[in-house]
Amino acid sequence: MTAIEIKNLTKKFDGFTAVDTISFEIQEGEFFGLLGPNGAGKTTIINMLSTILKPSAGNAKVNGFKLDEQDKVRKSIGIVFQDPSLDDELTAKENLEFHGRMYHIPSEVRKERISEVLRLVDLQDKANMLVKTYSSGMKRRLEIARGLMHMPKILFLDEPTIGLDPQTRRKIWEYVREANKNNNLTVILTTHNMEEADQCDRIAIIDHGKVIALDTPENLKNVMGGDILTFETPDAEKLKVLLKYEWVKEMKIVDGMMNVTVSNGEKAIPNILDVAGDHGIKINSVKLTKPTLEDVFIHYTGRTIREEEASPVDRLRSAVKQAWRR
Repeated sequence: MTAIEIKNLTKKFDGFTAVDTISFEIQEGEFFGLLGPNGAGKTTIINMLSTILKPSAGNAKVNGFKLDEQDKVRKSIGIVFQDPSLDDELTAKENLEFHGRMYHIPSEVRKERISEVLRLVDLQDKANMLVKTYSSGMKRRLEIARGLMHMPKILFLDEPTIGLDPQTRRKIWEYVREANKNNNLTVILTTHNMEEADQCDRIAIIDHGKVIALDTPENLKNVMGGDILTFETPDAEKLKVLLKYEWVKEMKIVDGMMNVTVSNGEKAIPNILDVAGDHGIKINSVKLTKPTLEDVFIHYTGRTIREEEASPVDRLRSAVKQAWRR
């Protein structure tokens, strides 16, 4: 079933197009990533789908509800904002209690859900501590627990691990993946982190408000033509003549090293070594390099993803977001 359906969705700020006529679908239970640099339009997409911002044009359905059915959309989704949004003067339990009341969760169910989500994110023993005493990683985990409190069908995560150490980042991924698999929860993640994007079921690469590529991480990397094998050999020219197979996509000799692009590097290595051995070609070393999502982004845009200082456009978006929250 389709969890989210987007058709020609567009958002403009004072003539600037932040999101430019995007169209795609996200399936129920899918772990979907929006990958792109800061200012690409990822957060604006999330804000429209969660009804925080109204589109300038186009439309979308979230859990079968149109975006103008604001209450129905919001009741069916959870969201973890990029910026902290917990009440630091309350305990973790009190934050979740307040959230449960806002969603009219009955008292007994609310009590049960608080225990469940705190256990999910390993905070059950910190339930009565004030949030202002929490580390940044603990706060992130609590925000995820709060997003899951009312049992949403879709969870939006806007750069959920930004600024966290690698160990905490991995833990958060474990919690979200568990909820995704065990509850058939649809997860939509925004990120510029390649490692995170690589774990998604599918990725939409966003740049300048447009979807420039959309597929599984593996299929996107296959656009690069395959794996690259680098052979150190004194007989590079002779080996190049011998490797005339359909699974060999490209061959180059660079600085005396033989670079061979193949569809499956692990399987190709023993085959090439057999050919070399049969013809007395000496192989001193072999290196396997797999294409990355960074390579894919460079392929489509001609530049790398990197964190940059906020541009005037980024500051405008931030101001608009804060205004809507107020």
